[in-house]
Amino acid sequence: MNFLTDTYVGMFHNEIKSFVYKQTRDRSLAEDIVHDIFLKARKNSVQLKDDKKAIAWLYQIARNTVIDYYRRKPRNFQLSGQDAVVEESNYVESNYNECAANCLKNLIPSLPEKYRVPFQLADVDNLSQTALAQKLGLSYSGVKSRVQRARKMLREKLNETLIIETDSYGNVIICKDR
Repeated sequence: MNFLTDTYVGMFHNEIKSFVYKQTRDRSLAEDIVHDIFLKARKNSVQLKDDKKAIAWLYQIARNTVIDYYRRKPRNFQLSGQDAVVEESNYVESNYNECAANCLKNLIPSLPEKYRVPFQLADVDNLSQTALAQKLGLSYSGVKSRVQRARKMLREKLNETLIIETDSYGNVIICKDR
């Protein structure tokens, strides 16, 4: 049976949609991503050598597509004054991610310039690490290493500043001052 026939795709549509919804918690976004998944599957069907591995292959495309969506999603850090950390009682659940982001925004300037500049360009301005390496005149592995070290430094500083707990989707559910 050809993996990409409408009947075969239809058999897995709801299963893949459910998987994506668990990652996004947004029905319309999940539907859009599922559409992209099946487009990619049709486009790259020549890569599938064994129809018996079709569902695993489809889940791999789904995982990668969800990851790609979150990588492309713009990261907005906005801060006004010293509001980075607000008492937990003043926060509604949807603002916990913002609490952590605001604290990070305050911590970024404290990084040594050697790490702050690559981090800022890669993670805040969404410049690819390849383009970043060219822009800074560094090797790709050098840029990658600096960004990773900056992330580690920020994670350590964030853990010193806040008590943060996340759910299984990575959403902050507790954000309070240490």
